[in-house]
Amino acid sequence: MAKYSGKSKISEKTKDEALKIARGTQKPGQTKEQTKLIAQGIQKGIEQYKKTQKEKSRELDKKLNKAKANVLLPESSTQNEANIASVTASKLPWILLLFSWLGFVAYFMREYI
Repeated sequence: MAKYSGKSKISEKTKDEALKIARGTQKPGQTKEQTKLIAQGIQKGIEQYKKTQKEKSRELDKKLNKAKANVLLPESSTQNEANIASVTASKLPWILLLFSWLGFVAYFMREYI
């Protein structure tokens, strides 16, 4: 089995971008070695940025997958809850109507007695 090396390979595109940035910020009297060191630092920064963006992307994908799984699974339970809620809601108006009629009857009975 080959072991995973901790060093990641830096792409040519990243190297070119880092070198362009280093040359663009080059000061007068700066040596090529100093420019190369600056380019290497920029490369490391770019690679670190890419790593953090990949990690964020993975975390977001995990959260989205969990959310999708949670949405798909409880559909049957939400249907049952909806049925129970509709049965309860349909009884409520009748109960209120009954109490209002009982209240009217009690009010008129008190006036006539």
